[in-house]
Amino acid sequence: MSDNEVSDDDQEVLTTTGRDARRGSFGPGGGAGMPTERSKDFKASLRRLGTILGSETHLLMVVAVLTIASVVLVVLGPRLLGQATDIIVSGVLGGGIDFAALHRKLLIVAVLYLAAWALAYSQAYILAGVLQRAMFNLRQSVEHKINRLPLRYIDGQSRGDLLSRVTNDIDNLSQSLSQTLSQILSSLLTVVGVTVMMFTISPLMAAIALVTVPTSVWLMKVIGGRARPRFMAQWRHTGSLNGQAEEVFTGHAIVKTFGRQRDVEARFGDDNDELYEASYTAQFTASLIQPMMVFMGNIQFILIAVVGGLRISTGAMSVGDMQALIQYARQFSQPLTHLASMTATFQSGIASLERVLELIDVEEQSVEQADTIDPAPMRGRIVFDDVHFSYSTANPLIEGLNVVAEPGQTIAIVGPTGAGKTTLVNLLMRFYDLDSGTISLDGRDIASFPRKELRSKVGMVLQDTWLFGGTIRDNLAYGNPDATDEQIHEAARVTYVDRFVHSLPDGYNTVINDEGDNISAGEKQLVTIARAFLADPSILILDEATSSVDTRTEVLIQEAMSALRSQRTSFVIAHRLSTIRGADVILVMDGGRIVEQGHHDDLLAHDGPYSRLYNAQFAGQAT
Repeated sequence: MSDNEVSDDDQEVLTTTGRDARRGSFGPGGGAGMPTERSKDFKASLRRLGTILGSETHLLMVVAVLTIASVVLVVLGPRLLGQATDIIVSGVLGGGIDFAALHRKLLIVAVLYLAAWALAYSQAYILAGVLQRAMFNLRQSVEHKINRLPLRYIDGQSRGDLLSRVTNDIDNLSQSLSQTLSQILSSLLTVVGVTVMMFTISPLMAAIALVTVPTSVWLMKVIGGRARPRFMAQWRHTGSLNGQAEEVFTGHAIVKTFGRQRDVEARFGDDNDELYEASYTAQFTASLIQPMMVFMGNIQFILIAVVGGLRISTGAMSVGDMQALIQYARQFSQPLTHLASMTATFQSGIASLERVLELIDVEEQSVEQADTIDPAPMRGRIVFDDVHFSYSTANPLIEGLNVVAEPGQTIAIVGPTGAGKTTLVNLLMRFYDLDSGTISLDGRDIASFPRKELRSKVGMVLQDTWLFGGTIRDNLAYGNPDATDEQIHEAARVTYVDRFVHSLPDGYNTVINDEGDNISAGEKQLVTIARAFLADPSILILDEATSSVDTRTEVLIQEAMSALRSQRTSFVIAHRLSTIRGADVILVMDGGRIVEQGHHDDLLAHDGPYSRLYNAQFAGQAT
């Protein structure tokens, strides 16, 4: 699948759119310094959630029907139990209890409750499947989105925070919906059903029971509104803390080397305090809803008990009806309490959803082109024509760059740090789009190539090696998944990987751990070079590809790379100028411009920037 290909379902989802804890520092003034940012648009996030669940509409309708049926059966129970109580009271006051009628009523109640349980179990089972499929599709959408994001955006984000959005936030959303969605629907239907049943028994008592509802709803809205921004802050600080942890663990050796453990701990403690404060205030604020609702339910119960007792004493209401009303009053306050207790969980889930949607709504890289039909054989003539590029508009980097690389030529790029050398090849790979100008390959603008097609023609060996957790054989075959064992061994032999592999316990089946620290940096770089050999590209980019190998191995690798560069257009970025003396053309860059170009001997003869760079490396200064 190419970078911009995505399923219809995915496209629909995408486009619709510490220390203070130990001190116990929270008290009357504990709110000082709380995060104040609010959810951007709660209603819009709910609409987007509806879109995400939209593909399961038919099953959601089944869940709704099952929930309605279950609630209706549960709501009928107290009325029938009240009638059973009236049978007992009438029998006690009259000539005897009609046990046959009493048994029938109780049997009916038992069947109703059993059926209600079966319906509730069924809807919970179906809903669990709906939610997990929706989260599966959401994860896929986020994965496709990341693959279509421009490198400019990825470079500007904390990797820990991106990882938190893709993993923690989606998991939190899944858990919160699983815990709350069916309960919210059931609770709302129970409130409606109980209200109807209370009015059928006594409109006056029903009106008294509903007196506390407006106050309860208002309290839920006020407290919930205060909790939502704190949940947003909680997950934002979680992402920040994850980013710092990822950064410190990756650079653990550097932290130890420079003795910065205390600084790292202090920074972590500060971030952990912020996360604690945000989490504490979010959970505490949301938890106020449930005891408040319990209090309002008790007020409701007292009103019903007092008024109902007076009506029974006057004969206006039977004991069974009063029993049913008391049960309904409890059933009425119970779902409101459930709604209140689920508010915290639901608010947390919506906060996580908004963080995921922020990622989904990021502007994507430029539109992908259609695959080339019957592409011509690649010759490798590359032309940079009046190229302008900057990472930020305030700081132009490359201005008016013109370069021609003929097929089979080796183009060496040298210059001081920050001159734009690596940027040049990043533009060729379309990791970034140009501000203006064109780069053409065999006379065709690279912007008209599908990115996958363009990059499949290019082999790149970077200064920063990247290997994944797996065997050495798997890492070599990453450059060509269809390569045979003979091809893998040949590429390893030519690049001198074979020499060190045989010293390993399991040879090519030696597993490289996730950090890649069970082989040396130079050995890792040899593996990446062999991977490029195996890919057999038309264009080769070597960015300080021998920076981590010893001098003797470097000479051998240079010979191997000379064979690899044969009949290929190659771009070689080098700081050690001894490695590029045989290049066809040497480009000297400074400040995003080519200040000098030519062959090694010609550039040395001309007392210019290249000559000064070369002499600085090979001529010592007398003390």
